[in-house]
Amino acid sequence: MKLTRPARNTQSETIIALIDVVFFLLVFFMLIGRMDATAPFDVDPPVAVSGQDMPAGGETLSVSRAGEVALNGVAIGTDAIAESLAAALSRDPMLRLRINAHRDADLRHVLPLIGLTETLGIRDVVLVVTPSRDSAP
Repeated sequence: MKLTRPARNTQSETIIALIDVVFFLLVFFMLIGRMDATAPFDVDPPVAVSGQDMPAGGETLSVSRAGEVALNGVAIGTDAIAESLAAALSRDPMLRLRINAHRDADLRHVLPLIGLTETLGIRDVVLVVTPSRDSAP
């Protein structure tokens, strides 16, 4: 009696393993790649200074949560800010302006004030911040 082996079916090449490799490569390159835009020039951001005394002198511009503005503790309309700061700048060309905004104030209330300082020629602007409780003094 002659035994014959059954014919061997050749399996077709599966591409599942190749799909897994491609997927892992995709994930790898997504994780190591930079997703943010880089500037075409060198940018050194300013260094925050906390835990030091506020610089003396100058004017203090306060912004409430609702966008109300006060100059040196006196409420002032947005129209009169430019006039008051221009008068202070004429008295002191090296005027320092502190901007003290409420932490919940919208940026739309603060940015125009910073733009105004540039328009008036105020070179020294200090943004008042509170250091986080986690940071060591």
